Amino acid sequence: MNRRRFFAFFGAAVMSLLLTVSLPLLTPSTVVAQSNATLLVSAAASLKEVLEEVKTNYQQSRPGVTVNYNFGASGALLQQIQQGAPADVFISAAKRQVDTLEQAGQLVSGTRKNLAKNRLVLIVPRNVTNVTSFFNLTRDDIRKIAIGEPRSVPAGQYAEQVLKQLKIYDKIRPKFVFANNVRQVLAAVESGNADAGLVYRTDAAISNKVKTVVSASETYHAPIIYPAAVLKQSKNQQAAREFLQYLSEDQAQAIFRKYGFLKP
Repeated sequence: MNRRRFFAFFGAAVMSLLLTVSLPLLTPSTVVAQSNATLLVSAAASLKEVLEEVKTNYQQSRPGVTVNYNFGASGALLQQIQQGAPADVFISAAKRQVDTLEQAGQLVSGTRKNLAKNRLVLIVPRNVTNVTSFFNLTRDDIRKIAIGEPRSVPAGQYAEQVLKQLKIYDKIRPKFVFANNVRQVLAAVESGNADAGLVYRTDAAISNKVKTVVSASETYHAPIIYPAAVLKQSKNQQAAREFLQYLSEDQAQAIFRKYGFLKP
């Protein structure tokens, strides 16, 4: 009887020791597995440089998280999301697209926030010297004016609003060359395929082939705001929340300022 009790006690002691030793070994691997995530961020094309730099800094501090981007016109990105394309975070160059998703119940509640503001500017090739205002666009020697397609590109919508306020829209409309996103507008002016174009101030700042003629008055267009939110379809909502929160913090916001974006 005493012998059986001894072996039972010995077996229980060994099992307890094994559990005590193994639990610390198992727990870290569980935590690491939970911290690994791959995020897909659908973002307005005008954010490319700033978000690429943010990504480098973010992944250094969180090596378990991989951030990938899908850049494009905000309207086109909205359509992709509505059609079921994967995305964890959406960052638009206008409120309308995020409003649409919010009204459809496709955003994670409480995650929507404004990240930055921008300005709309008129640009021309760097060697052009005789364009000094929006009204010069009515001249006969200005044959092609590049703007974003207003139905899908917020920069095109803002451009349309400004030109209508200045009462020159109808006169110069035949000169329009429509682009699928604001970076295509920039490229058209850089290459000389357009005599002028309307882009964001931050787009003009990254090119040495164009120059800014004038900034549009903010009273002539809707506020140029970049709202962002986590999408309900995300399979990594916690990681997406953390990334979006990081975009609002001082370190990331300093990068936005570096590229010319304004505080929201």
